[in-house]
Amino acid sequence: MTPTPLFRTTLLIGALAATTLLGACAPLLVGGAIVGSSMVVTDRRTSGTQLEDQSIELKSVKRVNETIGERGHVSVTSYNRLVLISGEVPTEADKSNVEQTVARIENVRSVVNELAIGTPSSIGTRSNDTLITSKVKASIVDAKDVQVGAFKVVTERGNVYLMGRVTEREANRAADISRGVSGVVKVVKVFEVISEAELAGGATSPAPSATK
Repeated sequence: MTPTPLFRTTLLIGALAATTLLGACAPLLVGGAIVGSSMVVTDRRTSGTQLEDQSIELKSVKRVNETIGERGHVSVTSYNRLVLISGEVPTEADKSNVEQTVARIENVRSVVNELAIGTPSSIGTRSNDTLITSKVKASIVDAKDVQVGAFKVVTERGNVYLMGRVTEREANRAADISRGVSGVVKVVKVFEVISEAELAGGATSPAPSATK
């Protein structure tokens, strides 16, 4: 969903379809999160980290509003304390100011700034983005070989950002599935990539360095 200031994250940064992720300090991939109890079961973050992510997003809403007011449409999504900033702002200065504002929030590990310079997207565009997000999640569920709850999906202007703490196989599979969804313009991976052994053992990997 993309209501006016909403907010989002990033780790191993892999852009598909000629995308450049700006302002990143950690490797990321983007994915989708399912609503309800199934997400609690499959979410690979600790409960404490999930609360930290919620706190980062709430603080971001307030501070971005203080920084640019209603001059833009900004979404901030935090996953495992890696933050994706998406949406539209009118100037490069606003884009930079928003990134700096979010980066200063307590517990933020890394920021990927995907803000576009331009007028805010229309209600129709945001509604279409919400539909695309739903279709991507449904397609991941239908695939049955990856867990939808391991991903968070963010869509802006038809661009799908996938986030999560996933293996390389899962990252590539989710990206392939997303590319096949109608209406998707491009797919950007903002994943924290872990090994199969880490996944099986539930171990927490160290924060990776930024990669493009």
